[in-house]
Amino acid sequence: MPPPWLTSMQDELDQKPRLVSFRERHPGVLIREGFGFWQAVIPEPSGETVITRYELRELLDKLDELTSG
Repeated sequence: MPPPWLTSMQDELDQKPRLVSFRERHPGVLIREGFGFWQAVIPEPSGETVITRYELRELLDKLDELTSG
């Protein structure tokens, strides 16, 4: 069984194509990687919405939820 950090790293790599696709569909949303977290800034008419998650998969899941429909 691989160590947890290696599994986490592989999961992040698996999400990179999904991140590229999201950025293409939503160029106004800023997505950045911090020190141990991922953050998205979604512009809103009255300001912005900031979402922070520890894993890229979790962030993209939340962004898909917010931007679909």
